[in-house]
Amino acid sequence: MLAVSSAPAQPATAPATTWLTIYSSADPASFDPQEALRSAREQTRIPPGFGVVRQRRQIDLKTGLNTLSFTDVAAGIDPTTVRFQSITAPGTAVVIEQNFEFDLASPEKMLNKYVGKDILINRRTVADDKTRTTESKEGRLLAYDQQYFVLETRNRQMPIEVIPRNQDLTEIKLFELSTGLMTRPTLLWKIQAQQPGSHEVQVSYQTTGLTWRADYSLHVNKDQTTGELSAWVSLLNTSGASYSDAQLKLVAGDVQVKQKPRAETWGYAPAAKEQFAEKSFDEYHLYTLDRPTSLANNSTKQLELFAPRGGIQLVRQYVYQPVVGLAVPYGQVTDQDVGTQSDSKVDVYLRLENTAKAGLGLPLPAGRVRVYRTDDGQVEFVGEDYINHTPVDQGLSVRTGSAFDLRGQRTQTDFKVDTGARRMSESVQITLTNHKKEPVRMLVREPLYRAAQWTLSAKSDDFEKIDARTIQFAVDLPASGKKTITYTVAYTW
Repeated sequence: MLAVSSAPAQPATAPATTWLTIYSSADPASFDPQEALRSAREQTRIPPGFGVVRQRRQIDLKTGLNTLSFTDVAAGIDPTTVRFQSITAPGTAVVIEQNFEFDLASPEKMLNKYVGKDILINRRTVADDKTRTTESKEGRLLAYDQQYFVLETRNRQMPIEVIPRNQDLTEIKLFELSTGLMTRPTLLWKIQAQQPGSHEVQVSYQTTGLTWRADYSLHVNKDQTTGELSAWVSLLNTSGASYSDAQLKLVAGDVQVKQKPRAETWGYAPAAKEQFAEKSFDEYHLYTLDRPTSLANNSTKQLELFAPRGGIQLVRQYVYQPVVGLAVPYGQVTDQDVGTQSDSKVDVYLRLENTAKAGLGLPLPAGRVRVYRTDDGQVEFVGEDYINHTPVDQGLSVRTGSAFDLRGQRTQTDFKVDTGARRMSESVQITLTNHKKEPVRMLVREPLYRAAQWTLSAKSDDFEKIDARTIQFAVDLPASGKKTITYTVAYTW
């Protein structure tokens, strides 16, 4: 093991107490903990988040200069964030030099350390059709790759031998013990101490490889007017360290942190009481687990965020958005065919207000919402969506899919443009069809994307202005019926 002085490094004892705060920057629509775990094991990506680790340990110090090895730290540690403090005697012990040793032992690294040194290779060879014997080759390792070893032997007639690196190899023996490799990530410190004896010290640092995501289950009643919402958090640890009996906190919110990535960038039984205590913290929300928990390296864990909330008021909405995600370059706004291709599907949403009056009223971290309904006594999955961080008193909509029995068709019926006068007009016809045996109300959202200045010169139905470039019609469709909406919009620029 590499040391920072000629004196042997004294190990710190095992952690007595660990506090773990996990921050997440995961996009709930693209982040999957299990897939992230596989990617981290393959070292192709690091999880979108980080953690702050605080540990207290007992160490022995002498007056003057001490050399200490602090092991079992996370492999993803940012050494520049390390903070050391003596709890026993504050201000009497100071780290004056720090090395982070992360050259961990592995077969390939061990071999690399032995280039130019003597090794012994044993392999089995076929002596005849029935007998396999062991052959030993000893010599100085000159070079190696995935296919061959190159040895300098003591045989004067054959001083250099190339040995295939295949299944015939049974073992490789290394003669020297010291390699300079560590068996686990270690901080090596020089500590200047004024007070000798046993010190309880607190060490904190920031590490990558830790993140979390919220997972919600929404069970709705038969007519989708009320529901029960439960929430769990999925924790992911690929930081290179395990945390035993840690005091856990989770931070929800968009915390800015500048990091340089090292690579490309679950039904549950309800808990008897809330496990996490929630409170506002700075500009974010903090969730503190009421008991210690352990989080092994290269693992995921699920914890209940809050107990199920029943009686939540829901509103089912059918929304037809024929033109979605259209980005029109400035020079093409006057092209007649831009935006005329449309979708015929009608989306289904469940709308809920995040208020105490509506049965909820909790800050909801970003995550995935799965929706279920009961049919003949069996719980069936009906769709899922992703939500962003949602504060109290703000509404949210959960899209569950597209309606099978509802359709829409959007047609451009007229288009005129006078570029010299900077004006154009467009007429649109929207036909809605209901194949259900009961009437429905449908919301039709139309983007007025050609110019910022517009007026409706003609319309068949009243509309609501959603924003500067979006209008919405609320249409009642009879059972097994049809409805047509028409309007003409005049643009100027």
